[in-house]
Amino acid sequence: MIATPRLSRRALLLSAGALALPACTSVPTRVNNGEAVAAVTAAELAFARTMADRDLEAFARLVSEEAVFTNGGNPLVGRAAIKAGWAPLYAKPQAPFSWRPDLVVVLASGDLAHSTGPVARPDGFVGRRFYSTWRLERDGSWRVVFDDGYLICAKPAG
Repeated sequence: MIATPRLSRRALLLSAGALALPACTSVPTRVNNGEAVAAVTAAELAFARTMADRDLEAFARLVSEEAVFTNGGNPLVGRAAIKAGWAPLYAKPQAPFSWRPDLVVVLASGDLAHSTGPVARPDGFVGRRFYSTWRLERDGSWRVVFDDGYLICAKPAG
């Protein structure tokens, strides 16, 4: 029998332990793309429902702490600024507009998404579209990180 030096056994044991570490760490489970799209769609619908329900606090909870709402070229940066900037839109009893997603896509990595859809006035006229970027945050919640909208051209009558 060949004697193995003590240092070599220790090195062997330490390296075996180091190799076992990856097996002991938890790896976050990724959902399939269809499940991710459904989750972001649900988050976007909940986001829109905050306007209908006149619930500014619920709105703010769906906005990331570091979000940027481009705000037509006058950016609102951070959840607190966005909440303050949107507070007047939640102040009156009737919502000034509503929105809903008509397209939601999620990166293959499963942690970033894009949603877009029409924005309607209370009379039903659609003159704008929104687009939002959603991120799956560390707590497992989808939150908006970028948001803006744009005017769409209405067809002339006739």
